[in-house]
Amino acid sequence: MPAVQLVQTILYVEEQERSAAFYRSILRREPDLHVPGMTEFHFSPLCRLGLMPNRGIAKILDGKTPHPDEGNGIPRCELYLKVDDAPAAYDHALACGAAPISAVQPRDWGDLAGYLADPDGHIIVFAQSLA
Repeated sequence: MPAVQLVQTILYVEEQERSAAFYRSILRREPDLHVPGMTEFHFSPLCRLGLMPNRGIAKILDGKTPHPDEGNGIPRCELYLKVDDAPAAYDHALACGAAPISAVQPRDWGDLAGYLADPDGHIIVFAQSLA
């Protein structure tokens, strides 16, 4: 198997502009790419977050899976973001319109983490190591 050269997570979103504005706010950065059909935030040369409208991916899936609109509001993934200050990032995301799921607290796996939902119901976690 060839080595993985890039990890790009793409979230399917109902409204690209709404989601781009939301992620621009919670990430406190401008997207590296913002064109009709795709918004990308590059975290490192090897890691990116993409936002693709449901209608765009529906063309590719071509009826071979349920239409992405059928999953709106249903958690379909988790975006786990390690930060220096999880409580501050969590509170900032709330102020940007994220929906609270589970407050920042120590977790069994050794992180301090808080769970929220974005406008499409995708789960976002802001976490920091306790060690």
